Amino acid sequence: MKVRDRYAPSPTGLQHIGGIRTALFNYLFARSQNGKFVLRLEDTDRTRSEDCYVQNLYDTFEWLGVKWDEGPDNGGAFGPYVQSERSALYQKYARELLENGHAYYCFCSAERIEKVRQEREAAHSSETGYDRVCRNIDPKEAAKRADSGEACTVRLKIPLGETTHFHDHLLGGIEWKNDDVNPDPVLLKTDGFPTYHLANVVDDHLMEISHVLRAQEWLSSTPLHVIMYRCFGWTPPEYCHLPMVMGQDGKKLSKRHGATSIDEFRKQGYLPDALLNYIALLGASYEEGKEIYTLDELAQRFSLEKLNKAPAVFDYKKLEWYNGQYIRMKSGEELSALCLPYAVGAGLFGEKGKEPSPQQRAVFTAALPLVKERLVFLGEVPEKIAYLFSEPELPPADEFIPKKSDLASTIELLRHGLEIIKPLAQVPNDEDAENFIKAEAEKRGVKLGDLMMPLRVAITGSRVSPPLFGSLRILGAELSLARVQRALEKITFRL
Repeated sequence: MKVRDRYAPSPTGLQHIGGIRTALFNYLFARSQNGKFVLRLEDTDRTRSEDCYVQNLYDTFEWLGVKWDEGPDNGGAFGPYVQSERSALYQKYARELLENGHAYYCFCSAERIEKVRQEREAAHSSETGYDRVCRNIDPKEAAKRADSGEACTVRLKIPLGETTHFHDHLLGGIEWKNDDVNPDPVLLKTDGFPTYHLANVVDDHLMEISHVLRAQEWLSSTPLHVIMYRCFGWTPPEYCHLPMVMGQDGKKLSKRHGATSIDEFRKQGYLPDALLNYIALLGASYEEGKEIYTLDELAQRFSLEKLNKAPAVFDYKKLEWYNGQYIRMKSGEELSALCLPYAVGAGLFGEKGKEPSPQQRAVFTAALPLVKERLVFLGEVPEKIAYLFSEPELPPADEFIPKKSDLASTIELLRHGLEIIKPLAQVPNDEDAENFIKAEAEKRGVKLGDLMMPLRVAITGSRVSPPLFGSLRILGAELSLARVQRALEKITFRL
């Protein structure tokens, strides 16, 4: 069988983790089988579909580096790939179902349907959905009324008293009583636009989709779709309903757990490779003992047999670990290019949006190796290295004082620092710089840690900062000396 699968989002919102996981698994499965991965836009919800969400979809997948073989933007043999451009097809197949007795015209108004719902609710009835009042209208009479222009929808005639059977690749054999299927759902709306169910089935058949991989929340729609396939006399695709993605609390992943839209992760400074690597592991296994994969490696190892039935838990801490790993795999040039937009946006080089001067760009590039090993997000860079571009605000005097020391001793330590800071800043590498300051600490009879603590705070404005020796080399001897002098004056004033 030639494998053809698809990602068929509705452009009614931003791309989020669940949707991207579905798209990624379809992409990986198609690549693992030398098949085709198709993008189709299911924009039948005309009140909520917006062009901005279509653009968000394109921007997201371009950023992630996941490409489809056929779609609205690159075409293909089965287009158009936008449902709003296929209306005539859906009307044709709705008429076919009417003609063979598998569908009927419904003339019930929205007001009547709502009234029935309210009456059932008041009576505490267990009945739900449409009450099938139009199902028994003579087809000829119904057709005559529809042809005369009376407002109507087209509904599927669900076979009553039967059971629908289908096989799911992950869940096995499924049986579903037709009495529990959505009662005679609308296929074609009064405006001639299809509902999701009709468009989905018609498109999957006409586009020769062989496998439907989608989230388990769509499982309840599958019996209805299988019924429609049989009404048309078509063979359904193979189904595989993917495990849900949950938060740490066992509930479906949502905004209450943190970021879920890909835009949010992108703005925070996640790398696309890290995000893809982690998402690919949500509900699937690949190779024991291996955690880092390229997209090609994931495609080579992906298998439906390795999917998990249990829900996948989205662990933000684990994703952060992945992001840190991918950051550390970047070259200095790559990391500089990735981090620069965050620095410009944060106003690191002056006002927000200002590009760096050549001198500032050189400092920025030189500073990245100081923070690379500690970065979790690209967006952390401006705050971590801001002290190299402007004098940091000095903290209270207590922050300068090493453990088991006092203010008077700290002032003396800074005076030692004042004497050694210029030659220390001129030492060309960390190893020699460490040997130099160790010797100075020993010569002056002070502990190395005690000597370095107030110097670090004077230079960076914080006890926790990037490496001191590298910071001194970037700032230079004169600026480093001036900062130690400023710090000494501040805490001496406290004595």
